[in-house]
Amino acid sequence: MDEKMMRALSDRLKRIEGQVRGIHKMVQEDRYCMDILAQTRSIMAAMRKVEDQIMENHLHTCVREAMVSSDQNEVNEKVSEVMTVVSSLRKNG
Repeated sequence: MDEKMMRALSDRLKRIEGQVRGIHKMVQEDRYCMDILAQTRSIMAAMRKVEDQIMENHLHTCVREAMVSSDQNEVNEKVSEVMTVVSSLRKNG
């Protein structure tokens, strides 16, 4: 992962961390449930973007490197890794 990507992910994760703290405060203040749920949905959407960025980076780096190598075991391993994640995402949608 290059430095620019790491910074972008770090910034996004810090924002998510702040949102989680905000929800914690909302719960402590006994705020309206639907307002809290709206915030949790926002966090989940932000985490999906983090997943997307990491997966895209993985495909462009690790998987690409495996595909251009002559190591069929590595190719099979990377394909299996990606398929495991895709399958998990489908289940948890």
